[in-house]
Amino acid sequence: MKTKHINEWELVEHVNPKISTPILIEGMPGIGNVGKISMDIIIEETKAVLITSFYSKHLPNSVFVNEDNLIDLPKIALYYKKINGQDYLFLTGDVQPVTEQASYSFSDIIIQIFKEYNGKHIVTLGGIGLNIIPDNPKVYITGNNKKFLEDISNILKKKKLTFETKIYGMVGPIIGISGLLLGIARRYDIKAYCLLSETLGHPVYVGLKGSRAILQILVTQYGFNVKLDKLDKEIKQIDMQSGMLPKDGTDMEGTKYRKYSDMNYIG
Repeated sequence: MKTKHINEWELVEHVNPKISTPILIEGMPGIGNVGKISMDIIIEETKAVLITSFYSKHLPNSVFVNEDNLIDLPKIALYYKKINGQDYLFLTGDVQPVTEQASYSFSDIIIQIFKEYNGKHIVTLGGIGLNIIPDNPKVYITGNNKKFLEDISNILKKKKLTFETKIYGMVGPIIGISGLLLGIARRYDIKAYCLLSETLGHPVYVGLKGSRAILQILVTQYGFNVKLDKLDKEIKQIDMQSGMLPKDGTDMEGTKYRKYSDMNYIG
């Protein structure tokens, strides 16, 4: 493994595959954890390879207990997989940077890595927080280039995928890495779009249905060999166990509101 430091970030290189013109998809912890869950499922189902781990003092001052009952420092990770002849980079993490400056510096690093690989475009994932639990979450799409967004929308329509394009007034700022990657990419004329799924805007709610709505689009759009039956089973189980809970999320003691770290959504 090789290690280098950039702007208070430590980059640990695990492997160095030959990567050309990749598509980067990012899903980090956030509202409902819909992006994080979607990304974790894609990484596991496609057996993507960890290529780089990112550590920093700008990540939360905590550690996580792993499956071996030992601890790990929080990290952000970049994975690689070639699927149907196309290279993909998958970006996810345990946490997001805790400061705005660190979010910018980390996003800059990712954009530079993307440019070095002569990447095609970027996709970011996130949630739209509602004050109720949506039974059938809508997915909204936005981006940093009008023509590119129209092209992506037309592709999704041809694949008969359901999504919303009228997002102005529906959301406030897109906070964190999911938003910054879009904005910084625009400065470098890198095309990028974002998929935002409705979910309950409570800090411990796990938006499995929102994640599934995003996954349905990604799996169909890019031809990922990702089966959603495990996720469907988990959604059904939680719905059965928590069917009597109020839809506004006021009772946070039920199974449906378990913290993300307690969820076994992939089986």
